[in-house]
Amino acid sequence: MSYKDEVPFGTLLGKTLVSVGVSHDDDRITFTCDDGTQYLMHHEQDCCEGVEIEDICGDFEQLLGEPILLAEEATHENENPPGVDAPDYQDSFTWTFYKLRTMHGSVTIRWYGESNGYYSESVDFEQVSDSERTS
Repeated sequence: MSYKDEVPFGTLLGKTLVSVGVSHDDDRITFTCDDGTQYLMHHEQDCCEGVEIEDICGDFEQLLGEPILLAEEATHENENPPGVDAPDYQDSFTWTFYKLRTMHGSVTIRWYGESNGYYSESVDFEQVSDSERTS
């Protein structure tokens, strides 16, 4: 599978989604737009870290067929957001929230990354080449 360069999550602003595929088994989300572009949200595993989809609040179906009005990323490093139960032990960690909104609904994707402090805890957002599928 080949990827184009990583792009900002805000690239989805103004785009119209036609499908969203979520794989909890390998923590990947594929966004397909009506112009044929496809984006992949995932974490490229290295060594001693774990980054996973912790929660999805909202229904992606409500986002389909409407222009994206909000595509926002927010991170909390080494600080648990209000209302989030912390694991028993955390060395280094990052919470990343991705918010999408249309006129008909909104979705917030919450990712949790943890490591020993030497590895990436971030989420990758990449444009997939138009000729390949990532499902």
